[in-house]
Amino acid sequence: MIAQLIGMMAGRDGAHVVVDCNGVGYDVVCSQYTLASLPADGERVTLRVFTHAQENKIALYGFGDAPERALFDLLITVKNVGPSTAIAILSGSSPQEIAELIAREDVAGLTRIKGIGKKTAELLVVELHEKCEMLRLTWSAAGGVRVVAQPAGSARKVGKRHPLLEQVATALAGMGWKPAEADLAVAELVVAEGTTIEGLLRQALRSMPR
Repeated sequence: MIAQLIGMMAGRDGAHVVVDCNGVGYDVVCSQYTLASLPADGERVTLRVFTHAQENKIALYGFGDAPERALFDLLITVKNVGPSTAIAILSGSSPQEIAELIAREDVAGLTRIKGIGKKTAELLVVELHEKCEMLRLTWSAAGGVRVVAQPAGSARKVGKRHPLLEQVATALAGMGWKPAEADLAVAELVVAEGTTIEGLLRQALRSMPR
């Protein structure tokens, strides 16, 4: 199974691009989101790849970044959303915006994206809103969190803690909770062997004020 292609851009036709890897050209289907970020023909390119093997053909779907691939993997778990439909959905906006709309259960907002009808939007919300919320928190914890300003004189007095707990607190603050609320939630968490940022975020969210 092909998981990644690193080669040279050798051409494009609509949603299809050809990546030349040491003389072998791979036909890859990409969303408009990824197509807009690809380099010019003849330049080096790296694509994450989903290999879809069917009885009579093998299709490759390419992604320019990890967030788009992660959201694609969620989309294709929804009933009647295959790889082609997922690529069409991802062509309508950025992965971050689509994930946010699903997490907020915003059916009306989703239907404004080309490729998403009302029935599909409702299925996405029902099946993926919690997973998309976790996905967004994971993206934030990985470095995409906005800085939350604190009033003068209100610096948090928090002792040194595990880096994973720092990431959880930062992610919660980035989602809009007060730093003090984030600190209280993090204080209840325990980091053990095998603990993941996703698991810690899930625990913290259960105790956050709504």
